[in-house]
Amino acid sequence: MDNEKIRPLADRMRPRNFVEFVGQEEIVGKGKLLRKLVENDELSSIIFWGPPGVGKTTLAQIITNQTKAHFVVLSAVDAGREELRKVVKEAKERLHGLERQRTILFVDEIHRWNKAQQDALLPCVERGDITLIGATTENPSFEIIGPLLSRSRVFILKSLTEKNIAEIIKQALKDKEMGLGDYEIKIENEVIELLAGLAGGDARVALNGLELAFKSIKSVKSLKSKVEITSGDIKEALQRTHLVFDKRGEEFYNLISALHKSMRGSDANAALYWLARMLEGGCDPLYVARRVLRFASEDIGMANSEALVQANAAYDACHKIGYPECTVHLAQAVVYCAKSKKSNLLYIAYGRAAEDAKETSHLGVPIHLRNAPTKFMKEIGYGKDYKYNPDFDKSVEQDYLPEKLKSRNYFI
Repeated sequence: MDNEKIRPLADRMRPRNFVEFVGQEEIVGKGKLLRKLVENDELSSIIFWGPPGVGKTTLAQIITNQTKAHFVVLSAVDAGREELRKVVKEAKERLHGLERQRTILFVDEIHRWNKAQQDALLPCVERGDITLIGATTENPSFEIIGPLLSRSRVFILKSLTEKNIAEIIKQALKDKEMGLGDYEIKIENEVIELLAGLAGGDARVALNGLELAFKSIKSVKSLKSKVEITSGDIKEALQRTHLVFDKRGEEFYNLISALHKSMRGSDANAALYWLARMLEGGCDPLYVARRVLRFASEDIGMANSEALVQANAAYDACHKIGYPECTVHLAQAVVYCAKSKKSNLLYIAYGRAAEDAKETSHLGVPIHLRNAPTKFMKEIGYGKDYKYNPDFDKSVEQDYLPEKLKSRNYFI
């Protein structure tokens, strides 16, 4: 078997230059900054930030093909400080030796390197011994140390559009060098659009799905040179919902933020959608239930005290019966909260009280409010002149705050 065809289709289809590259026109289109820097061989350290399958590694390889620099690839998953030291040593020798050649270091998933590892990279980037290309799916503001980030330019890559992915699929279907072109493949535009839509902006998912569907049909009809790929074949090949959900990364917090703000905005449909995105993507139902519990008091509070009861009942249901049965209980609580009247009175009032508490923690409890469990405490006045409210038919005139905070009102 041709070794080239053993490689996954997504890898075989990698563009070799900017002309073949699909998508990200904002940064690699003709005349755009990154493209000019690469074409003029004037590239400085950069960070590619974007979701999986949008072209980060591919762009690094295009730079490899078009630069005169020596190119080194490290995966932050596997490589540690020892591998980095070796790269740095060789880069210095290459730059200051007979070659006079600079080194470009591509670090895939650079966010997986801890602070110490990133610190080790900083001096050689600062001196210019190495030009860094880092690729990350996580927000660089949180995952890349400040000094390294300040010496790099961040390029944000967006999820590919369905039109982009459809174009990539069509290229794979007609490119004989890629391995599918040996067969006469029949695939309707509607099926290509379905695959592009299910890919979730990830070209790798689309090409892997296409290749798997193709191979499953070819194995059954191995004696024929004609293959027809249907929507059923695509769905069977993918066999997953392709929900984009990262349980640890930024997108996780984006989703819970969207759920919270949709409930706050009284949009029950949007709230239900974001809830489903989280649950179907694998989020712990108890985490969502805790957030809804918080929302019930923070954003609804005294406007509808029943919201807290509903949220607590949903949490209890999640704890007792688990996923997937508890989804309907969470849905009930989320929709109830979304449709409830909103008030942040309690949230604001507590915040004001907390500020006073921090600034006046030296103030003692008024003596008439103090507990007096012993004879000595009673003798020195603890609890003296306290008025027990149930003993009075009318309202009782009595202070409950320290003298310095007398008449403080946190609810205005």
